[in-house]
This record gives sequence, C-alpha cells and structure tokens, in this order.
Amino acid sequence: MAKKQAKSRNLVIFTLVILVLLIALFVLTQLSNEAGKYQTFGSAPDLTGQPLLGNKDAKVTIYEFGDYKCPACKAWSTTVFPKLMKDYIDTGKANFSYINVLFHAEESRMSALAAESVLAQNPEAFWPYHDAIFHAQPDMESNWVTLNKMLEIAGTIQPAIDTAKLKSDIETLATQPQVSVDEALVKDYKIKQTPTIMINDVMLDDPFDYDAIVKLIEEKQ
Repeated sequence: MAKKQAKSRNLVIFTLVILVLLIALFVLTQLSNEAGKYQTFGSAPDLTGQPLLGNKDAKVTIYEFGDYKCPACKAWSTTVFPKLMKDYIDTGKANFSYINVLFHAEESRMSALAAESVLAQNPEAFWPYHDAIFHAQPDMESNWVTLNKMLEIAGTIQPAIDTAKLKSDIETLATQPQVSVDEALVKDYKIKQTPTIMINDVMLDDPFDYDAIVKLIEEKQ
C-alpha cells in the first residue's frame, strides 16, 4: 500500500512539474514574441531640420523612415497613416516626422531632394507635396521619378510652390546637406526596410501592426 501511495504521489509531482514547465515555456515564448516586435535605442532621431506634422509639443513623435519610390511606403501612407492622423496627430497626442531613405538609387535621391527643397522653400507646402508624390507613384514599377515629374507634381500643390526655384534647387543639389543628414540617420539606426516606423526611441518590427503602434504611443504618453 505504501509503495502504491508513493508511486501515486511521485506521479502527481511529476505531472505538476511538467505542467509548471509548460506554463513557463508558454510565458517565455509570449515574452519573446512581444520583445521581438520592438527594438529600443538610447535616443530618438534628432528632429533638427526635419519636417514635423502636428503638435510640436506632443510627448510622442512617430517617425517614418520612408522612400518615395517604395510601394510599401505608399501602402502604409494610405492604410496605417490615416488612422494615426485621426487618432493621434489631429488630437495633439503625437506628431509625425518623415526621414528619407535612398534605397532606390538616383530616383530616391531626386524625390528626396525635391521634397527637402519644398520644405526649405515653404514648410506649409511640404506635407501636401509629400502626399502628392506618393499619390503619383504608379502601380507598376517604372522609372517615374524625373525632374519634370517632380516639377509637374509641385505645380498642383496649394499653397503654391515656386517651381522655377524648385528646379534650380534640385539641379544645384541645394538641399543635399539635409538629405545627407537623413542618410546618416538611416545608417545610425541601421534601417533595413521601408517603411520603418519608430515611436520616440522604439522601432517596430512590423510597420503595419497598428495595435503595436497604438500600444507604444499610449505607453509613451
């Protein structure tokens, strides 16, 4: 009888140990998955000279490292960004900044130079121009970013853009210093994909995970 009781007790203990190990493994897996969504840096990207949309005094800045030639960036700008605009930027809880990434060689540089030139010329025209460049991106891949195209888009924007000055600024690389600042940030933050989204000093693994973005914004309030 004693042997049977001991055997039964050992079986119960063994079962409990296995159960505890399984629970611990589950918790660790969940924590690992959660941690894998984010990467934290020692500081957020410097906003000096960067375009800023929304309340400049907001505690939270949403950064997009993007490329005007990137189809995924266009998709993000038409799906995720409008929700962020409504829920956080328009309400003053967060602001938004865009940092150029030049993953598509000279066309990326051309569009970045154009956008930075508009920002330098008239900051109020920057965001309409920014949106219009993405809107002009064709569904099929092509070499569509040209000087004439950048000027054509500028001619449709209100407030008005001085297209003669824009043409001169692009041709003389007037805003290359600011583009170079962005290139340095891309290197510093080891950007490997576009779009890459940061909330203050935290980078998300999946830029289209709206719930994860919201969670970070709320934590930073």
